[in-house]
Amino acid sequence: MMSSKKKILAGAIALALSFGGYLPAAGTAEQGVSLGSLSVASAAEQKDEQMKISINLAARSLALYRGNTRVALYPIGPGKPYTPTPTGYYKIQDKEVNPTWTSPEDPSVSISSGPDCPIGYRWMTIQGNYGIHGTNHPESIGHYVSNGCIRMYNEDVEKLFDNVSVGTPVEITYNRVVVEKAPDDQIVYYIYPDGYGRQDLDVDSVRTWLKGYGVQNFVSDEAITQKIEASDGEPTYIAKVYPLFVNGQKLQSKAVVQEGKTYLPAIELAKEVKVNLGWDARKEQLISDYGSAHGYLKQDTYYCEPKEAETLFHLQGTLAQDGTFTMTNGAPVAQATAEPEVKPLVEQPSANTAAQTQSAAGEAAQQPTAAAQSTKTDAAAGQTQVKHEKTLQEIEAEATKKG
Repeated sequence: MMSSKKKILAGAIALALSFGGYLPAAGTAEQGVSLGSLSVASAAEQKDEQMKISINLAARSLALYRGNTRVALYPIGPGKPYTPTPTGYYKIQDKEVNPTWTSPEDPSVSISSGPDCPIGYRWMTIQGNYGIHGTNHPESIGHYVSNGCIRMYNEDVEKLFDNVSVGTPVEITYNRVVVEKAPDDQIVYYIYPDGYGRQDLDVDSVRTWLKGYGVQNFVSDEAITQKIEASDGEPTYIAKVYPLFVNGQKLQSKAVVQEGKTYLPAIELAKEVKVNLGWDARKEQLISDYGSAHGYLKQDTYYCEPKEAETLFHLQGTLAQDGTFTMTNGAPVAQATAEPEVKPLVEQPSANTAAQTQSAAGEAAQQPTAAAQSTKTDAAAGQTQVKHEKTLQEIEAEATKKG
C-alpha cells in the first residue's frame, strides 16, 4: 500500500450482530501484555496459519493468539454506543505504515501521518472503512470512543502490526462474562459493564459460563448477584480444577480444589465403580455398599473428599505430575454400619444381592423390612395351616356320616 492512501474513520454500518464465542481477557490495563518470547521473525514464518486476533468489545480488549495460545493482550478503544464496532468474523485485508486520515464528516479534510494524525502510525483494514489503528489521544483507550474502528496505543498497535499479516483472522464479539484458566490452574471470571446495552445477565446465565470449567457449583447465588451488580471487570478467583480419571477412564466432571479442600463428584464415582450410594441429609453423610462418610451438597450435586472416596468406593487418588487427578482401586477398608432413612442416589442392579452388602438406600428403596418379611411369612404359614385343618375336618365329617 502507498503511504499516501487516505483512511476514513467509519461510522456504524448495518451488520448482523454475532453473540457468543469466548475471549479470555484480564481487564483494560493501561498497557498491553508483552509478547514475551514471541519474536517477530518466528511469528512472520507462521502467522498466516496460526495467528488470530480476538476482540471482546464488552471487555474493551484485543487478544493475539498463536494457535490456541494467547501471546498478547491489549486494551482498546472501540466504537461509541451510537457508532458501535460491528461484531463478526473478518480478516486483515490490508496493512499500512504512516497512513493519512480523512475526516468522515468532510472528505476534503485530511491529516498526514504524524503526531496530529488521529489514527497514529499504523492501520490494518478489517472491513470496508473499519480498521485497527493507533491514536493521538491515548487517554481515550479503555473507553467507547471511536466511530466504529478499534483504537490502540501506538506502541501496542505497532507490535500487533509486526506479528500479523494480510489474511489473519479477526473475531469480534461482545461478551460481558469472561472465564479463563490461570497458569496456576485457578479458574477466574470477570463481568464487564453493558456498554452497548445488549446483554442482560442473571445468576443462571453466569453459571452457564462457569459450567464449561466445572466450577458452577462453587459460587453462591449471592456472590454471583453481587458480581453482576458491580460489573467492574475485576477478576474473581473460584477454585483450581483438574481432569479426573478413575482406573484410566476420564470422567465428565473434574476434581475441584477450593480453600485447601479437594472435592470429587460422588455420584459419578459411584457409577464408575458400580457401587450403590445414598445420602443421609440429617447427618450430611454419603452411604455406599462399603460404608459411610461425610459428604457435601453443592447446588444439588454431591461431593466427597479423597479420604472419603477411599471409604465409600475403595478408591485412592492423587494429583499426578501431568496435572490430572488420578484414582485407582485401593485396598478394602473396614465396612461401616448402614445408616437408616437415607436418600438413594445411585442403585446398582445385581444378580446375587444376597452375596452383596446392601446400602441403606438400596434396602429402603427396593426391599421390604425384616419385620415386613416376617409378617408375610407368618401370614402365609397361617393360611396354609387353616386350609390344612379345614380339610381334616371335612374328612372327619365325611367319615362320621359314612359310619
